Amino acid sequence: MANNVSKSFLKDTHLIVDLKLCSIRLIDNAKFPWIILIPKRKNINDISELNSKDQMLLMKEIVHCSNLMKKIFKTKKLNVEKIGNIVPQLHVHIIARSTKDSTWPLSVWVVKSKPYSKESLTKIIDLLKKYF
Repeated sequence: MANNVSKSFLKDTHLIVDLKLCSIRLIDNAKFPWIILIPKRKNINDISELNSKDQMLLMKEIVHCSNLMKKIFKTKKLNVEKIGNIVPQLHVHIIARSTKDSTWPLSVWVVKSKPYSKESLTKIIDLLKKYF
């Protein structure tokens, strides 16, 4: 799998689980509960480049992960985004938001990220793996 994942993802994310289509990775930013879904397909930069079966599966996995993120982090608001301006490889961000988070209601990209401490990283990875 690692050879299908951009090196940019490997340096600042942590594997949670592989679903049928996507690898689910935690973004190393303690300011927000934040995962990305990366389809395990080579040379795909946009949803429209997936075949129709994979497009449907991607949507199912986005909804599944969204529901888990809402449940785990007890939030009603998620940011679900497919951007790819910096890393073109197709990936979808799912970020649990709160009116109490540090950038609300602005984007999570308006502040510098803060890596998890070793202890916090272990705890959140264990928590996510328990649900995923």
